[in-house]
Amino acid sequence: MKIAVVGATGLVGNVMLKVLEERNFPLTELIPVASERSIGKKITFKNKEYSIVGLEDAVNMKPEIALFSAGGSTSIEWAPKFAAAGTTVIDNSSAWRMDADKKLVVPEINAKGLTKSDKIIANPNCSTIQMVMALAPLHSKYKIKRIVVSTYQSISGTGVKAVKQLENELAGVEGEMAYHYPIHRNAIPHCDVFEENGYTKEEMKLVRETQKILNDNTIAVTATAVRIPTSGGHSEAVNVAFENDFDLAEVRQILSQTPGVVVQDNIDVNVYPMPIYAHDKDDVFVGRIRRDGSQPNTLNMWIVADNLRKGAATNTVQIAEYLVENNLV
Repeated sequence: MKIAVVGATGLVGNVMLKVLEERNFPLTELIPVASERSIGKKITFKNKEYSIVGLEDAVNMKPEIALFSAGGSTSIEWAPKFAAAGTTVIDNSSAWRMDADKKLVVPEINAKGLTKSDKIIANPNCSTIQMVMALAPLHSKYKIKRIVVSTYQSISGTGVKAVKQLENELAGVEGEMAYHYPIHRNAIPHCDVFEENGYTKEEMKLVRETQKILNDNTIAVTATAVRIPTSGGHSEAVNVAFENDFDLAEVRQILSQTPGVVVQDNIDVNVYPMPIYAHDKDDVFVGRIRRDGSQPNTLNMWIVADNLRKGAATNTVQIAEYLVENNLV
């Protein structure tokens, strides 16, 4: 079982390697892949040194699975080349998510639809993954009509450059800017680029990907995505209207019994999800569960997850685990 990690030197790539090691993924050979400037550099995995190789060499090594986290343009060019060589690609960029011929997978929700013929599998956006993890079981029970979501997203979702910007600002050092404005002591309502409709790509990912993963285009979704100066973990205020009424105790029970979801919801002792608690964990944390008294059948929730783990690396590795366990590679 040869596994390639494409983008092994990036933020998500580093976490992928960490997750593969932590979960003791059954690989026999690791192929770390990065851009030309990193070729030949060494990384350590399970106390063994590996040399980084280029994309062409990695394709020729014919890994069974390639985990991609190297950006959309790299994925568009190279994922089909790996697939043509017989490799199953699990891609973390937005390149293939809305392709009608590609599966968009959160394993706990829709991995059962995967087959051996799926050679390029899309990993959803980080903010989408944590939201649908909490909403999928409730949709099955009460049927979602509309979602209003506001996100409070970590700078790590932008990448190394943004992390460095915040570090520089905290230290009072001038440096390269990942954002148009300072992020320290600020909140920037601008995640990704703006589309013609006035929404950002990040906001529209929440709309389109949610409908695709839940396999229901009747769900209305509207989103506002905001970048805040936290170094890890995305938070979301989610207002969801259902066709059918619900009981709050039953909602908490359903969420508590959902694999990968942890309910933290005891306001009497100030227990609720926060990024500081979600850091380095694979679960999605849900709290502040309460009825919206302004209209019928409507629920408010606060959802938090580590965007580099369940929002990216862990979900990718879980897809790979499902493929191996079900002999799909």
